[in-house]
Amino acid sequence: MSLRVHNTATRRKEAFLPRNPGEVSMYVCGPTVYNHIHIGNARTFLSFDVIRRYLEFRGNEVTFVQNITDVDDKIITRAAEEGRDWFEVAVEYTAEFQKIMARLEVKTPTVAPKATEMIPEMIELASRLIDSGHAYEVDGDVYFSVRSFPGYGKLSGRDIDEMNAGSRVEVDERKRDPLDFALWKSAKPGEPKWPSPWGDGRPGWHLECSAMSEKELGVTFDIHGGAADLVFPHHENEIAQSEAATGAPLANYWLHGGLLRVDQEKMSKSLGNFMLLRDVLEDFEPAVVRLMMLQTHYRSPLEFSVHRLQEARTAYERLVVPVRAIAEIESEGRRWADEPTSAEAREELAGAIGRTREAFVTEMDDDFNTAGALAALFELVRAVNRFLGRFGTGDDGENLPLLIEAKETLIELAGALGIALLGTSDEDAYPDEVIALARELLGHEGANAEDAVQALLAARETARSERDWSKADQVRDGLAALGLAIEDTPSGARVRRS
Repeated sequence: MSLRVHNTATRRKEAFLPRNPGEVSMYVCGPTVYNHIHIGNARTFLSFDVIRRYLEFRGNEVTFVQNITDVDDKIITRAAEEGRDWFEVAVEYTAEFQKIMARLEVKTPTVAPKATEMIPEMIELASRLIDSGHAYEVDGDVYFSVRSFPGYGKLSGRDIDEMNAGSRVEVDERKRDPLDFALWKSAKPGEPKWPSPWGDGRPGWHLECSAMSEKELGVTFDIHGGAADLVFPHHENEIAQSEAATGAPLANYWLHGGLLRVDQEKMSKSLGNFMLLRDVLEDFEPAVVRLMMLQTHYRSPLEFSVHRLQEARTAYERLVVPVRAIAEIESEGRRWADEPTSAEAREELAGAIGRTREAFVTEMDDDFNTAGALAALFELVRAVNRFLGRFGTGDDGENLPLLIEAKETLIELAGALGIALLGTSDEDAYPDEVIALARELLGHEGANAEDAVQALLAARETARSERDWSKADQVRDGLAALGLAIEDTPSGARVRRS
C-alpha cells in the first residue's frame, strides 16, 4: 500500500507522490511569538512533526520549513501593555518557543525563517502583484485585490459573493472591496517599520508565508500544513497571492490538523480555556503528552483533559515495561523459564513482530493514522509480555535474540512517532554542571539539565539582541568549560559536545 493523505484542496484521500521521488518539501505555519504557546498550539506542531518523522521513516529526505512571525499586531500590543520594545518581546518568546519544542521532542525545522529577516522578499512579492494588477496601493498601504484572482475560495469551498471580510483583515473604506486584504501596512507612530517603495511600513500577516515558502522551497512544493482554523482566511489568501504572482500551484497537498477542545470548545487564549504547554510538561513527561495526542487522528478534534493525560501515562508505562525488562535482561544476563519454549511459541512471537511492523505501516500509510499505529504497538506489547511470562529467555538464553528483536521493533516504531521508550543515553545527556552554571549566570532555579541549557541559550539570544556581548560570551565560555559548544544554525542555536 502506498501512502495516502487527505488533501484539503480536493476533499479526498489521494496517493502521495512528491515532486521528486525520495524528497519531500514541507511548509508548516509556525507561531506568532507574543506569548508562551498553549497545549492547543502544541498539537499542531506535534502533528506535523509526526508526519515529518514518518515520511523520513519511509526513506524520504524531508525539507521542513516553519516560519516564525516575529512582527505582528499581537506582538506590538503585548509590548505596549508591558511597556517593552516589540523586538524584545519577539526575541523572548521565540527563544521560549524553541525551548518548549525541544522539550516536547519536536524536531528542529530544516529552516525556520523569521518575518523580520524576509522583508525584502515580501516587498518584492507585493511589487510583483501590483505590477500584474492583482494589488494596489492606497496612501502607503498595499492591498491584494481578491476579485482579481478567479480561484479565490477554492481551498475553503466558500463562495466569494457570500463572504464577509475575514479575521485579521481590517475593514477599511479605502479598499476597493471589503474582502481585499493587506499586503503592506503603512507606518504608525511607535510601531516597527521598514522602508519600501510605498513608504515606511511593515508586512501584512498573510504575505510572509508566501514569500518564505517561495524562497526556501520554490514555486510549487509538496505539502503545506497548519491547523484547521488557518484554512480561511490565511491559507486561502496565501494561495491567492502566491498563485497570482507565479501562475503555478502553491502546494500540491494541503494538510490540516484538527483543533484541541475543552468542553466542546476550541482551546484559545481569547476564550481563556487554555493551559500552557510548559505547565503541562511540569506534571507530565513529553512522551506521555505525545501519546495522548496521537491516540486521536491528527485531523479530528481532540478533547483535552488531565484525566486523558493520566490515562496516557498508564498506557505509556505499558509500552515501556517490556522494553525495560528486555534491556535489563541484556545488561544483567537474567534468564528464567516457567516452562520450556516450543518452536511454535517462538514462531508466534516472530510472527507478532512481523505483523506489528506491517500493521504499523498500513495504518500510517492511511493518512497518518497514529491511533491505529499505536494499537499495533500495544498488540506486540501483549505478545511480548505473554512470551516473557511463560518462557523468559529460555533455559540456555535461546529466546534472547528474538526478545531483542521485539524490543528494537517497539523502540523503532515508537520512535517514528517521536515517542522515546528508553531514556537519553549517558553519552548524549548534558552534564549536571549546566544546572549550576545556569543558576550562577541567570538565577535559574530548575533542576533539569536540558532546561538549564535551553535557559542559557535563551539568555544568550537576549543578550545578543541587546548587544550585551559580555553576557553572551559568559554563556558561551561557561558551556565551553563543560565541554559543550554552541552551534548557531538557521533555525536557532543548539548545544553539542565539543
